[in-house]
Amino acid sequence: MYYDHESNLISWELTKDPIDRAIELGNFIIHLSKTKKPVLIEILNASKFAGQMDKKNLEGFKKTVAETG
Repeated sequence: MYYDHESNLISWELTKDPIDRAIELGNFIIHLSKTKKPVLIEILNASKFAGQMDKKNLEGFKKTVAETG
């Protein structure tokens, strides 16, 4: 996971698969492979998002993303 302070963006690379397309869900951009597997998740306005997350919620988020793949 990488935080870019200048753009206030969190990038979370899940796999090295090539990106085929992306979908935007609110402050999230989910990049998908041709098989619709999540490859990269970007979180816009990351400082606001991070302030609302705690470690327990983050683990639940990771589990949900893993189950969609």
